[in-house]
Amino acid sequence: QVQLVESGGGLVQAGGSLRLSCAASGRTFSHYVMGWFRQTPGKEHEFVAGISGSGGTTYYADSVKGRFTISRDNAKNTVYLQMNSLKPEDTAAYYCTAKQWAVVRSWNAMDYWGQGTQVTVSS
Repeated sequence: QVQLVESGGGLVQAGGSLRLSCAASGRTFSHYVMGWFRQTPGKEHEFVAGISGSGGTTYYADSVKGRFTISRDNAKNTVYLQMNSLKPEDTAAYYCTAKQWAVVRSWNAMDYWGQGTQVTVSS
């Protein structure tokens, strides 16, 4: 069983930055491909970014490529999402996810999900 706890959300002006963190429980953190999704009211969860177990490979949605950076610290069981040049359309609840071994971009295919942290970008 893996528990995921996100933190770091908040209110920021357009053009600003935030760093989200996701702390994971368990002793096999490096076995999991970690990801971030986001959701706005009335819409489905949108894939944002993913990172392989070793941290050597990263994946991004086109909408955030060049602005967001995903990273992980396996010694701390933590994955991060550095968000720069934020736009009002980045406003959403952001969720951390974990999938053992496989790289997928589907919300429903994940093994574990966090409770989410709200990011609001004002114009």
